[in-house]
Amino acid sequence: MRAHWPLRSKKPSRGAAGLHFDAGFLSRDARKDIVSWLSTIHPIWENRFSDFRPIPEGETQRQLLRPVYWLGNWQFACLDYYRPPHGLLNRAVEAEPFPRVLATLVTEMEARARGMFRGDDMPKGWHLNTCLVNFYGSKLIDGKWVDTARVGEHKDFEPGPVASLSLGERALFQFVTSSKPGDRDGVVEQQWLDDGSLQIFGGDRWKKRTFHRVQRVDTKGGHHFTANVSDFDTRRINFTFRYVPDEHVMPYAKLSPETRRDVEASMKQLAEHSPFFARALASATTT
Repeated sequence: MRAHWPLRSKKPSRGAAGLHFDAGFLSRDARKDIVSWLSTIHPIWENRFSDFRPIPEGETQRQLLRPVYWLGNWQFACLDYYRPPHGLLNRAVEAEPFPRVLATLVTEMEARARGMFRGDDMPKGWHLNTCLVNFYGSKLIDGKWVDTARVGEHKDFEPGPVASLSLGERALFQFVTSSKPGDRDGVVEQQWLDDGSLQIFGGDRWKKRTFHRVQRVDTKGGHHFTANVSDFDTRRINFTFRYVPDEHVMPYAKLSPETRRDVEASMKQLAEHSPFFARALASATTT
């Protein structure tokens, strides 16, 4: 299927095995449509841990460094995300579908990924059905703007390749062998992710044997986005597309009572601006 918007780049670079980078993936018209759609959503601030279940030893309750939005299925931070092999159910909550502009681009992303990966690196039934929208920038804290545009070392546990689409200021994305915060000696691969760029990665080396992080986000390009979130200045937006097996995506009404309680406040906040989440809440009250 051909993308509705012509893709900008004709000769993307693949880099190391299992990595694909296309600095000019997004056309001007597609970018314009994505920015227009972004103005219709209302990102939320999530707490990292549940307010009702025990917090891991040595941790304290805190908000994520950035506001977020999810499409396809929503993996709330307080549910500890989707984590095979044990964290399968009550982790991925059915969410709004991709808007047309993203759905069209996802078709192209999937085609590229299928051309790169085979066997165990491309699970049966794989398709990009969940998307985390991260808003990077500065947060107003006690009257001062604090730069929170980074993500620490972590792994994406969803099976199969991951696709990442970037808007705004360029970000330094690194693969590292150590999970120690700030350990620059462990960098094994890095890439500046530019405005309109696409990155795809997969396979054991990049999914299982290394961590990845956003080390920093530039301020030189003058990018700023109008986002429906207070006390936050957004200069970069990233869409990370992954795959959760469809049988593990659960409507809100079918979550366990404990899980529903964990995410009810966020669902009510989302329902204020989203008919989809309003219907999901209403459905849960009638079951």
